[in-house]
Amino acid sequence: MCYDADARPPLPPIRGAALDSGEVTLTSADGTLVAAYAARPAAPSGAGIVILPDVRGLHPFFEELALRFAEAGVDAIAIDYFSRTAGTGRRGADFDYASHVPLTRHETLNGDIAAAVAYLRSPDGGAVQRLYTVGFCFGGRLSYLQAASGIDAAGVIGFYGPPVGPNMAGLPAPADEASRFTCPVLEFWGGSDRGIGAEVVQAFNHALDRAGVPHTSVTYPGAPHSFFDRHSDEHAEASADAWRQMLDFMGVSEATKG
Repeated sequence: MCYDADARPPLPPIRGAALDSGEVTLTSADGTLVAAYAARPAAPSGAGIVILPDVRGLHPFFEELALRFAEAGVDAIAIDYFSRTAGTGRRGADFDYASHVPLTRHETLNGDIAAAVAYLRSPDGGAVQRLYTVGFCFGGRLSYLQAASGIDAAGVIGFYGPPVGPNMAGLPAPADEASRFTCPVLEFWGGSDRGIGAEVVQAFNHALDRAGVPHTSVTYPGAPHSFFDRHSDEHAEASADAWRQMLDFMGVSEATKG
């Protein structure tokens, strides 16, 4: 698990207003209903982002993150991974996510993400011109894989998403899929992450280099796994820099907001 129930995303450097936000229900390609949370900016930039949560699925951290993206001018939607096995209702902090993760499948996760993409490209979701994904830990790995999923992303972003080795849900290793990537990659890593060492990051970047994939890899010395948290004052500078880099990657800036 990346984020506990009290974690909250850092505030973006660009602070505008959100026009609207709230729960939405998506329909995946196979007819499955998927819970999600969407936020619309008052001043859209043309960018839209699908937020892929950590292993716990949709919870308040990621709902608020959608709102923060909207305040920065980005149409955003965060999806739930477990609607197929746990229903679309809201779940508490005691939800047994560990028993549901092995029940997910790469193909159906991609289908659910595609439904979120379709929403962002629809008038209800903002009719975005540039589509991105961002994920955290489990979702970070899944976000990298969207570069090869056929959603025509303008870029993918990952926070401490394991890029090599096996996965509890059977997701492919992004490093093994790099030759199929069709868009740039932005990576964020904690230099003190005990689960993802420098050699793992290096292996991923070598795979991207060999495949000719444009990528930016940022490691924050001393930062742990899950450093991107408003309550982590010690790593506030890293969080602020990650926000700036994400918004630049998506073509969102102070000039855009002006």
